[in-house]
Amino acid sequence: MPVLEWLADPIVDLFAFCAMVSFSKFFRRFWWLVVGAIVLPLMLTGCDPQNYRSQAAQVSQIVESQIGDPKTFNFALSNESPNVFGYIYEGLITENALTGELEPALAESWTLSDNKQQVVFTLRPGLKWSDGEPLTVDDVVFTYQDIYLNSKIPTDIQDVLRIGKDHKLPTVKKLDDRRVQFSTPEPFAPFLRNSTGLPIMPAHILRETVMQKDKDGNPLFLTTWGTGTDPQKIVCNGPYMLEKYVTSQRVIFRRNPYYWRKDAQGKQLPHIERIVWSAVENQNLSLLQFRSGGPDTIEPLRPEDFPLLKQEEKRGKFTLHVGGPRPGTTFISFNLNQGRRNGKPIVDPIKSRWFNNVKFRQAVAYGIDRQKIVNNIYRGVGVLVNSPIISQSPFFLPPEKGLRVYNYEPDKSKALLKAAGFQYNSQGQLLDADGNRVRFTLMTNAENTFRVAITAQIKQDLGRLGMQVDLNPINFNLMIDKLDNTLDWDCYLILMGGGGRDPHGGTNVWSTEGSSHSFNAPSLPNRPIEGRVIAPWEAEISRLYIEGSQELDETKRKAIYAKTQQLSQEYLPWIPLANGLLLAAVRDRIQKVEYPELGDALWNIRELRTVDE
Repeated sequence: MPVLEWLADPIVDLFAFCAMVSFSKFFRRFWWLVVGAIVLPLMLTGCDPQNYRSQAAQVSQIVESQIGDPKTFNFALSNESPNVFGYIYEGLITENALTGELEPALAESWTLSDNKQQVVFTLRPGLKWSDGEPLTVDDVVFTYQDIYLNSKIPTDIQDVLRIGKDHKLPTVKKLDDRRVQFSTPEPFAPFLRNSTGLPIMPAHILRETVMQKDKDGNPLFLTTWGTGTDPQKIVCNGPYMLEKYVTSQRVIFRRNPYYWRKDAQGKQLPHIERIVWSAVENQNLSLLQFRSGGPDTIEPLRPEDFPLLKQEEKRGKFTLHVGGPRPGTTFISFNLNQGRRNGKPIVDPIKSRWFNNVKFRQAVAYGIDRQKIVNNIYRGVGVLVNSPIISQSPFFLPPEKGLRVYNYEPDKSKALLKAAGFQYNSQGQLLDADGNRVRFTLMTNAENTFRVAITAQIKQDLGRLGMQVDLNPINFNLMIDKLDNTLDWDCYLILMGGGGRDPHGGTNVWSTEGSSHSFNAPSLPNRPIEGRVIAPWEAEISRLYIEGSQELDETKRKAIYAKTQQLSQEYLPWIPLANGLLLAAVRDRIQKVEYPELGDALWNIRELRTVDE
């Protein structure tokens, strides 16, 4: 428990004193009241970093509240957010969160060949790792060739780097001590922007883990840098490095002494010495701690908390920031996989017939009151979502230009269901053509109270259509295991990123062989599937994503991705719901905060300062 670790000495001293004194009955009662008055508030704010701050060395720091723990310290094996990598790593180039423009990072410049198939990056001179070792072109080649492009290392990164119909990968080679060249078999429009999210990793630390195998023949890399690793052994190149990790309590980041960036006066960045990631169990506790004067930031801020904090903004000495709609899509999805594992159907054949009927999915979409979600759950601080591509992307297709939308029309839902052969019994329960009651389970991650509330409304809405929806809020890791491994699920609700400003980042979802193609999971060596069926519309979206990556003319690319959005809204592998606006609260002691439309109050952590520096 955080209380016991962060505040051990004061509590031990109190109880030691108690043991030294002989108390009367009255005094013992009084004493335990005193102890309770001290300890109970500490229990409420034990994770409150204000307490930690007051007892720690007085250095400049920012404390942020995060729900849950990091899942890994190995970037290549990570597929969740939040994670630690934005603080500890950089790639060759980066994206300015305010403008969306590409900017130099570890590479000081880059050039694109006339045939658009080679990119040459020139590294900055004198780069170093957090352990003081030189960061060189050899590290770049190792990161891509031996990790990201290695077929023996299963990583989502390969999905966004695959090129063309043959799914080929780029090649990389060293030109000289500072230049590295990437080549693609054909023009590949997303390559540069994809490079912004891929950090360079240390060859001198990790090369042996890639080369050596475990007893099953797998690279040791697959079990390297888990969260059980001593954080100080994680070698990185970003503004911060890991200093300490205490499970379910905190992650501490310390300024990287070898970070390359300097400010206009030549002073090494970042300005702030330490970042503390304070782990909390849920959003309610995160809000409680912030209102008690704890963390310096709370993000994402729930819409229902916005009015409350708005009243406290001046007195609490913090500022509320409002961005655009949260990037990504909040949706529900049905398990469309018609295959088998070990001879057993992945999905109950009765349910599978419902889920794979497009009229059923459309009826569900018309049967959910999405505006009610915006009004009641997002408290009006939200928008309807109609596309898997984010509205901030230049490739987003708005409804007024031909994107189908599903407003709340329960009568249309019932008409579609009847047209698909469903019927109602005398109790108003929905039955299929064979008389089976329509009943399925909807799961989401229990830690997110927001999503749990949405599932409760969906249950009510679909109940009015005669469907029985059983809610199953479960631990996030268990939910991911069902989606990625056991495939034992009917329907789920989650928010998933739409690939950023360039839709190709969503290829891992929309490619029929993508690692996140959860609605019809592909067969994998460790998850063989027999008899999988790929629908024509599904194959067409996958093909269009390849075509979009090959096209360099932006106008033509927009037309290609417009088709993918029209298909996804017609056939609904995802049923988009609504997103809240991006909201954050940041204490006024943090200066130079520039809140972008895509969120992340600390995106420019290198330039931020605190008034107590």
